[in-house]
Amino acid sequence: MMTVDKIFADDRRNNPPAERSLPWQETRGGVTVVVEPKPHWAEDMRAFRLDAREYCRYADWHAHGARARFYGHIDTFGDDVMMKARAMIAREIADGLWEA
Repeated sequence: MMTVDKIFADDRRNNPPAERSLPWQETRGGVTVVVEPKPHWAEDMRAFRLDAREYCRYADWHAHGARARFYGHIDTFGDDVMMKARAMIAREIADGLWEA
């Protein structure tokens, strides 16, 4: 049976960061972010702090880690990004859209 965790693990294992379709966590220098995949129209991915309403460009995060410049975000934590994606996949599994 297909699970949410397996789908996320397969996305990380089979795709380089620029081609992933699901968010993933990264930790550097004691700061954990959730990286939001890049929509086709965007210049870069965004990395949201897991525990704060802040984000930075993924290129900045990749280059500087915890020293990246973070900007305030009005309503999104990294945890919000991850939970929305997990809920979407769970609904798709329940609807029979994923096969083992």
